Amino acid sequence: MELKKLSISLVVVLVLVLVLQILSAVDFDPYRILGVSRTSSQADIKKAYKKLAREWHPDKNKDPGAEDKFIQISKAYEILSNEEKRSNFDRYGDVGENQGYPQQQQHRQFHHFHESFYFDESFFHFPFNSERRDSSDEKYLLHFSHYVNEIVPDSFKKPYLIKITSDWCFSCIHIEPVWKEVVQELEVLGVGIGVVHAGYERRLAHHLGAHSTPSILGLINGKISFFHNAVIRENLRQFVESLLPGNLIEKITDKNYVRFLSNWKKENKPHVLLFDHMPVVPLLYKLTAFAYRDYLSFGYVYVGLRGTEELSRQYNINVYTPTMMIFKEHIDKPADVIQAREMKKQLIDDFLSQNKFLLAARLTNQKLFRELCPVKKSHRQRKYCVVLLTGEGDKFAKTYEAFVAFALANTKDTVRFVHIYDDRQRDFAQALLMDDEKYWGKSAVAILERRNNVGRVVYKILEDAWEGSEEDNFILLDLLAQLRTDPGLLSSDTVLPDLNDELAPVFFLRWLYSAIEYVSDCWDSVFHNNWREMMPLLSLIFSALFILFGTVIVQAFSDSSDERDSPLPQKEEPNEENEKTFSKENRIPKKGFVEVTELTDVTYTSNLVRLRPGHMNVVLILSNPTKTSLLQKFALEVYTFTGSSCLHFSFLSLDKHREWLEYLLEFAQDAAPIPNQYDKHFLERDYTGYVLALNGHKKYFCLFKPHRSGDEGGTMGSCEDYDPLLHTGEARGKSSCSPGSKQAKNKLSKLSLWMERLLEGSLQRFYIPSWPALD
Repeated sequence: MELKKLSISLVVVLVLVLVLQILSAVDFDPYRILGVSRTSSQADIKKAYKKLAREWHPDKNKDPGAEDKFIQISKAYEILSNEEKRSNFDRYGDVGENQGYPQQQQHRQFHHFHESFYFDESFFHFPFNSERRDSSDEKYLLHFSHYVNEIVPDSFKKPYLIKITSDWCFSCIHIEPVWKEVVQELEVLGVGIGVVHAGYERRLAHHLGAHSTPSILGLINGKISFFHNAVIRENLRQFVESLLPGNLIEKITDKNYVRFLSNWKKENKPHVLLFDHMPVVPLLYKLTAFAYRDYLSFGYVYVGLRGTEELSRQYNINVYTPTMMIFKEHIDKPADVIQAREMKKQLIDDFLSQNKFLLAARLTNQKLFRELCPVKKSHRQRKYCVVLLTGEGDKFAKTYEAFVAFALANTKDTVRFVHIYDDRQRDFAQALLMDDEKYWGKSAVAILERRNNVGRVVYKILEDAWEGSEEDNFILLDLLAQLRTDPGLLSSDTVLPDLNDELAPVFFLRWLYSAIEYVSDCWDSVFHNNWREMMPLLSLIFSALFILFGTVIVQAFSDSSDERDSPLPQKEEPNEENEKTFSKENRIPKKGFVEVTELTDVTYTSNLVRLRPGHMNVVLILSNPTKTSLLQKFALEVYTFTGSSCLHFSFLSLDKHREWLEYLLEFAQDAAPIPNQYDKHFLERDYTGYVLALNGHKKYFCLFKPHRSGDEGGTMGSCEDYDPLLHTGEARGKSSCSPGSKQAKNKLSKLSLWMERLLEGSLQRFYIPSWPALD
């Protein structure tokens, strides 16, 4: 009897719970929650959602029920903003994900109740496991190698907006509707989108500096900036715009358009003008200017502004339709024009990619030369360059204008027209002209074809100097016509040196830009970065201030006490002993040896992790058998660089710290590939002779791979005496007569050249997120 009553009670409880679940689903009315009618438009629904989201956001509203209210608002907006879900709700009152079949509704609600008694996943959208994560983020998921090898280089062409999320992230639900809306808007404009799942990509999340979820950050030019405002569409859009440099686009009016377009010769770039009736420069145009900033200069004309009438009238602009014009050597007439009621990214990209260069661009650096005159890939893809070698000034203006006119009349894909100033690129010009006297003080034209990437070209020089006459035009035109059928016409062969970079900033400007960027990074770190990252810097600052002020106070008290207690000075006769002491103490010390310390877990923090800014530690990798020979050769190679107080020299035992070294070399990408740990030769790889230049403050290193040329420069078994330049705690006084010592020394035969490039700053740098522990 009691068992029967118990079973009836359980049935009643289950029925009540089921009824409450159904009633809660029925009571959920998205129209009522957002305060809109069933006939409201999408614009009205979005407006109501934004208003309620700002009011009930848990970060701003401290009401205990704010989180539940905000979730209901987000769920209501998700249903009503999707036409399919809205239609299902209007027909069947369904708030889940069913397909609109009434006979399945009750079964589906019971199914959710059976699967999850405490959480209805169709309502909360928690990504409880990998199979139920939001599918809209799947195509944007980033992995560490993908981020380092593709996303970071691509950030120099477009900014990236990256979201850091994780499972069981309650706050991630709040930003999801806004994130989807922003992604749909910005991706079509050219902004890169990325999503990092902190639970599965901890290494990448740590590398980005994201210590909590959700986090949103921007990436541009390889630099990371965190978003710190409320997650709404306007703030995210402004954040993306703030990532872009402020000098990308110049505002153009009747007063400055001539100056702007006339800068093509100084900048060696075509100039682009966008005529639009929007008072603010569109974000699409800013992103385009950033992507093509190395090739084009951009200006914006607001046609509704007083002071642009003359400009619009001169170029016959339709003020009601956006118009984009490209100007090259002639500013009175555009080289190309597009006009469309709605400028799409693909349309603009196609238009600009076909007009990236001037009609006869000036070769100012090697990169531009390779782009304009590419190496032939097949017989059908031959590219010829017609090069005008001329001088600067009014004396050569006529010949240059005639060359540009010839280029304008012969626009074919197989021929590119370029020019150089022979006084700025003297080595390049001499390699082609061979110091022929008949070209001195005159212009010359050469037709060339690049054969490989190391400078080899075949070419032909016009026999007479280029004057731009009709006869010169006919001769050049005839040669180009013969090239179509007879590529052997280019009979001369030479190797051209690399071009000088004429537009590179001077050293002072580069130093100034670097200093400004460093100060900006420090300022942003102080006010926006995570405090756990700032604690070492703050600790260092306060320690320095404490030592400074403490020293001043102690010095002040000691000076005053010395004045009170010190007796009157007495005149002393100088003696020979005092003179010797004085001369010894004031002598400038000079090192006659190289001080090389071993990098161990004891010296690791002071010699690397906390190394002062601007200082580097040059570390030699060695093993016990090669220790003496490599240290002696290392000392000889770096001895001339010991005068710099910013360089420290150490050695690392490969037998003790192989794992640390291989972890570090993983960040060198293809420079030093690391074998798989299951490879049978994993522990046999020889890293002796590798040299690492470690910058502890900026967290990067440069890599020297040993020279392996056999027994070059001597016999394998030769012995050398102890080297007095070496000064270590263990190796001093040892000889280098072990077998193979000469071969080991040959590994470092080119280390001094590498050290010179290190001091010049021209070596490739490999950045790491943090220094690993040296166990």
